[in-house]
Amino acid sequence: MTTHLLLIDPQNDFCDLPPAQCPPGEAPALPVAGAHADLQRVAAFIDAAATQLTAITVTLDSHLRLDIAHPGFWQSADGGAVAPFTPITAVQVRTGAFRPRDEAALPRVLAYLDELEARGRYTLMVWPVHCEIGSWGHAVHADVRAAYNRWEEATQRSVQRLMKGSNPWTEHYSAVMAEVPAADDAGTQLNRALIAHLAIADRLLIAGEASSHCVRATVEHLVEHLGGGMSRLWLLVDAMSPVAGFEREAAAFLDAMRARGLRTLSCAEALSALRG
Repeated sequence: MTTHLLLIDPQNDFCDLPPAQCPPGEAPALPVAGAHADLQRVAAFIDAAATQLTAITVTLDSHLRLDIAHPGFWQSADGGAVAPFTPITAVQVRTGAFRPRDEAALPRVLAYLDELEARGRYTLMVWPVHCEIGSWGHAVHADVRAAYNRWEEATQRSVQRLMKGSNPWTEHYSAVMAEVPAADDAGTQLNRALIAHLAIADRLLIAGEASSHCVRATVEHLVEHLGGGMSRLWLLVDAMSPVAGFEREAAAFLDAMRARGLRTLSCAEALSALRG
């Protein structure tokens, strides 16, 4: 039996790390309550299940500073700053409540918002600048990285690392595809190579941050595109947490996945099942 661990965005910027564990002058940009403990459990799970894990894939949210979902892209009607955690709709842009700082971007922004809203999955959210490529916040949680490094050396296999989100014109929660794929950017389109890589596993274990957004979007796309029996997908529910204010969405996601046949287990339950 082959077992693949898919770890979604286990990055410093999403972790509610204690200040003592952050370098001087650094702090998580978008901390998810519970994420530090989640990822400590993931690290312990990788060590304990090392001989049962056939493959590990880690996704990395990877953004430019100027991004359609970051504050610096936007201005309010009076030219003022737009605060993080502000949702923006196409209607608001058309009525002038918000507009891109680069006026030339307006047609592309409206086309994006129209398509995003037509798909019905998310409303554009202005997030704090997070997981900026090259930053401390972009790096993997230290305990997780140490654990998978030990796994790499013990098994002589490399962790597959997958960057997502560097196209500034679309949100890219899911590791499988962006919310609105761009015709001129293959990196935003359906990642058939990833799907094929995950599809060969007898068991696909999924953990990471956040259960309300990137984990949710990835799993929903996997259910749509992966095929095969869904019971081989295991969600490690004590190794994922929601963004504050989106707890209801995360709970509804887990309920919907259980209804589709996915298994929800704690890390301890998953370890017991693997050993059994």
